[in-house]
Amino acid sequence: MTTGVIPGGHNPEPGPTGERMPHQRQQPGQASPHVETRSRSSVITARAAASFEPVGRSVATARSFVRDTLQGWGFADVVDDAVVLTSELVTNAVVHAGTHADVLCLRTEDGVRIEVADRYPEREVPLQGSAVTMGSPDREGGRGLQLCAALAARWGVEYTPTHKNVWFQLDLPERPVGTRAAGPSLPADLLPLADGRVRVAVVQIDRKGSISAWNEDAEEIFGHTAAEVTGKPLTDLAAWPHTPGTGTGIAEALQLSRWEGSYGIRGADGRVTPVYASHLRVRDTGGEPSTVCLLVRDHERAVLQTPLRVPASDAGGASDGQSSDPFEVFIGSPAPDDLDGLLQRTVERARDMLDGDSAFLLLATDDETELEVRASTGLPSARQRFARVPVEAGPGRYGSARMPAVHDDLAAVPGAVPLLAGTGMRSVVTVPLKVEGRLTGSLGVAAEAPGRYSNEEALRLQFAADRIALAVESARLGELERLRRGSLSFLVEASDLLAGTLDRDQTLALMAQMTVPTLATWCAVYTIADQASEPYLSYVLHEDEELIDGIKSLLSKVPPPDPVPTPGARVWTVPGEHAHQAALRSSMRSLGLAGGPTRQVSSGIGPTLATASAVGGETVVLPLVARNRVIGMLTLGKPTDEHFRQEILELAEDLSRRAALALDNARLYSERTAISQALQRSLLPPGTPHIEGMEVEVIYRAAGEGNEVGGDFYDVFPIADNAYGFAIGDVCGTGPNAAAVTGLARHALRLLAREGLSGPAVLERLNSAILDEGDRSRFLTLLYGEMRPQEDGSAEMKVVCAGHPLPLRLRQDGTVEAAAEPQPLLGVIEDLELYEQTVVLDPGDVLLCVTDGVTERREGTRMLGDDGLADVLTTCTGLTAGAVAARIMRAVERFASDAPSDDMAILAMRVPGLQKD
Repeated sequence: MTTGVIPGGHNPEPGPTGERMPHQRQQPGQASPHVETRSRSSVITARAAASFEPVGRSVATARSFVRDTLQGWGFADVVDDAVVLTSELVTNAVVHAGTHADVLCLRTEDGVRIEVADRYPEREVPLQGSAVTMGSPDREGGRGLQLCAALAARWGVEYTPTHKNVWFQLDLPERPVGTRAAGPSLPADLLPLADGRVRVAVVQIDRKGSISAWNEDAEEIFGHTAAEVTGKPLTDLAAWPHTPGTGTGIAEALQLSRWEGSYGIRGADGRVTPVYASHLRVRDTGGEPSTVCLLVRDHERAVLQTPLRVPASDAGGASDGQSSDPFEVFIGSPAPDDLDGLLQRTVERARDMLDGDSAFLLLATDDETELEVRASTGLPSARQRFARVPVEAGPGRYGSARMPAVHDDLAAVPGAVPLLAGTGMRSVVTVPLKVEGRLTGSLGVAAEAPGRYSNEEALRLQFAADRIALAVESARLGELERLRRGSLSFLVEASDLLAGTLDRDQTLALMAQMTVPTLATWCAVYTIADQASEPYLSYVLHEDEELIDGIKSLLSKVPPPDPVPTPGARVWTVPGEHAHQAALRSSMRSLGLAGGPTRQVSSGIGPTLATASAVGGETVVLPLVARNRVIGMLTLGKPTDEHFRQEILELAEDLSRRAALALDNARLYSERTAISQALQRSLLPPGTPHIEGMEVEVIYRAAGEGNEVGGDFYDVFPIADNAYGFAIGDVCGTGPNAAAVTGLARHALRLLAREGLSGPAVLERLNSAILDEGDRSRFLTLLYGEMRPQEDGSAEMKVVCAGHPLPLRLRQDGTVEAAAEPQPLLGVIEDLELYEQTVVLDPGDVLLCVTDGVTERREGTRMLGDDGLADVLTTCTGLTAGAVAARIMRAVERFASDAPSDDMAILAMRVPGLQKD
């Protein structure tokens, strides 16, 4: 991959040149897509380009390139859509078209444009005004343009003689820029009172919460000089109002994009000066965030305070006669642009409106059977967030969330509002959030004192809930859409990673690493070997590596979950209960109370409590089902008192289906590889026998990854007393079919030779056996011989060379000669007339036998050949048989840089003599 980043500037002509016929997304009711003329005046502020090779891994690399580029530009809102579209288009280029893919990212003021070009332009150029048929979504190809039409604001296809370029434009979502307000002209005596000179303190806070700027007005108001306060945390000076139930402190307020309100600043004299503040979160050109705080004395708050809109009837007869939006009256302006911010603002305003101690808001699930806690104030939010309660609970109308309800005293109706159990709240008013008659949520305000609320407060709260219900539902749907797109991108990457390996252990590790911490805090994978086996704990992962051993030890002591094939997540309480009991026992032992009464468990007493905290939240189990069989379980867990969101569980279920298939594929591959290797090893000789008075060495290399046996074979075996047979052959072709003939030939040679037949008779009968195989028969070249060591130190060889490369004899003086004559190969004609030749090896002589994979080793147009092999053999005078075979193999491997494409076998036999120093 090659990349380049170009500084911003005008883009006169982005993309390849040539005739351009881009297409916009067709809107309902249009007969054909509008042909857009590309704008040439847009300002390009930055570019990033990359080129990817036509290999499968380039798709994942392209996704990473686009994600990193857009996140670096601050376009996080459109990253997921861009990654999905780029993935499809690059797949079309490098997989289907089989060409390089050139990716160009262009940043403008409004959004981002991405172009993906391939070098396969031989497609039909769409005609202007003609209807565009996308095809079925179930087709393997063509989905890239369908996704462009669905997700992009604009898109098109451009053709040149050498390239096809698909581009799409993603616009940034509009963000509210604030609200303007104006008031009427007033007499001077009605204007707000201020000092002779209004001073506005400007304080800038860095990302760590420390003061980095302090202007002169700040020195005048509070008495501190800039040198005295620079570098100090603002919290050292701020007197923050800790109102019961208020969840936002000064540190949290400084992290918000905007904040406005009252607090106090301690001056140099120790007194607290009440101020009214307006905070704005900004970032500099380098991307470093900070918060700018404008502060005035509290009685001069009108200088900074944003006026709230009021109904027209209360505005003293405003000239425009328009009423303000009740939603903005309740929420304030500007309204938060994210769901969590909107819900948090809602519960805080609802609590303040009814002067309550706490408030909460729950959103309904799709089937409206459960409510999920999404925001609260004055309650332990860390424990309650994403917890679920049933819509119908408890006796009577007070147990329903579908209508307003007032509870004078929760102590009299236990369980009516499960969320408030154990919180100390006594009275509560709850109202439903409804959109078009459908329950979408519930809003409640509670107080510690009983009897605080009546039907009047319920009506006020219901009026507010009706104003915000539609906005909340719209924000919720927007969040679901963002989650859906993020989930799609996540699953695309997960599928790509899981499909990239057939190793079982690596698949297990990938499953866990994709789950933690994206979906869960920790996970465990159980595997099941077969239907009669118990689940086995195979892998454990936690986002904190120091807790992995503790969780693994805990899970190994508890019974595994039942392998239920029912799809979906089910809650598993055993780990949390076991961890709680273990922590309780450890705490009592640490306090010397073993066997005594239970006391308060202290925190931080060691690994046991750490493990209990890690697995103390919700734990769910998802079955791993592949080919209609449960092959394992994926267990996901949260820390103490945390719960899973439904969207996360649905995403985990999708992931578990993909992971189960990948894990089962890895299992099948491992099993078949083991079977294949066992069968291949059965075709190899059990070993080379020790022959008194002879040195024998064999080197064998089968071509192809994972192959141990191919079309080449060898054998050395005893025939009778002081007589040994040897053979080296080559079956036509490679792979399993050739290996089958290899097995036939090797075993037949042993049987026939031990029957006392001569070499020609052995090969003639083997020839008949090969021809009897019919269509499965293959040509076979074979060098067969019998050796007999002699008492004078020499060795007698009787050799038959049936179409095989001739054996070479190396004498002590370094001369090399052929030791046999060529004869017809086996497996071609029925009536063979073969003869054997006798060769006597003197002490120090070597007989070298090879297959044609050695002599036909190629590097371009060059081939090693018989002469090249003989030249190498001449350098082996005085070497042992093992050294001769090793030198020949080393020379063959060095002759060419590519991996061998043919099987190779080397058999070296030497009569011991004087060795070369």
